[in-house]
Amino acid sequence: MVECPLCDSPLGVEEDELDEGDTLVCEECGANIRVVSVDPLELEEVEEDYEDEDEEYEEDEDDPWRGSRRY
Repeated sequence: MVECPLCDSPLGVEEDELDEGDTLVCEECGANIRVVSVDPLELEEVEEDYEDEDEEYEEDEDDPWRGSRRY
């Protein structure tokens, strides 16, 4: 059984089921985990990239609240 590298909780998947690049979520601590290598098995926490949020934001020139962030 594969364990979370942050809290050591079981991730509910066997090592031989993983491929490089797979992502998992630890049900215990909520961490997003990426498989970096399968031989040897190496996992890392995926850092959230908040820059992508700016791409979803569109400014409406007719909006009286223009300049405020809306999602």
